[in-house]
Amino acid sequence: MNGPDLSDRTVLVTGSAGGVGRELLLAMADCGANTAVHYHSSADAAREVADDTLERGANDSMTVQADITDPESVDGLFAAVESELGTVDVLVNNVGDFAPAHWEDLEFETWNRVLETNLNGTYLCSKRALQNMRQRDENGDANGDDYARIVNIGYASSEKGLVSPTNFPYFVAKAGVLMFTRMLAADTQDDGITVNAISPYVVENSDEFPEELPRDRPASFEDLIQPLYFFLDPEARYISGENIEVDGGWLPETV
Repeated sequence: MNGPDLSDRTVLVTGSAGGVGRELLLAMADCGANTAVHYHSSADAAREVADDTLERGANDSMTVQADITDPESVDGLFAAVESELGTVDVLVNNVGDFAPAHWEDLEFETWNRVLETNLNGTYLCSKRALQNMRQRDENGDANGDDYARIVNIGYASSEKGLVSPTNFPYFVAKAGVLMFTRMLAADTQDDGITVNAISPYVVENSDEFPEELPRDRPASFEDLIQPLYFFLDPEARYISGENIEVDGGWLPETV
């Protein structure tokens, strides 16, 4: 599939050593971007992804370790990327733990980890990315423009108040991510930055699959890449604060 020209753009996807994050990063490597592979503990997998991005067309690539729930670690993450690849032009906040258990059975540490990785991590990485993204509105970037994009990963129907006793902190966190997306879009409307979200239901690499799926299949990685390309297109500069649900027409009310 054809994507936007990301030559000389630096892209960072949190949690890109595997899964959805890996596929989104590779899709941007196909467009010629400089790619930063973030990982928490999967160093070997991250190095493999970095090699893959170069084979796919990335101009340059690096791996970087960080705990995205820790402010100092996040600052070190961006400092490392900026030092080697330049200011981050595209940030995809992909990291987010999942805990498919009844809320009463969750340990507090698990409850907190789900909230922190999904919501706090999105907040911390966005805040740090914006330090330089906002400056570009005044000075222009390496390409002489003010292009900057933030894409957050949500969950289908979470902005409609989807709740369940199972996996409850995840739904709460993803609802917060989508609220944060809308707020940040409004707060950056004068800075040449767009902030949007992609919210899948069940993806092809999911750990669990319901008995019935919309259109008889989960979302493919390609299904997620299409809206990513749309948001990253320079011509989509007026599209901000939006959430594209990639769920095949799923109606949670019927579950």
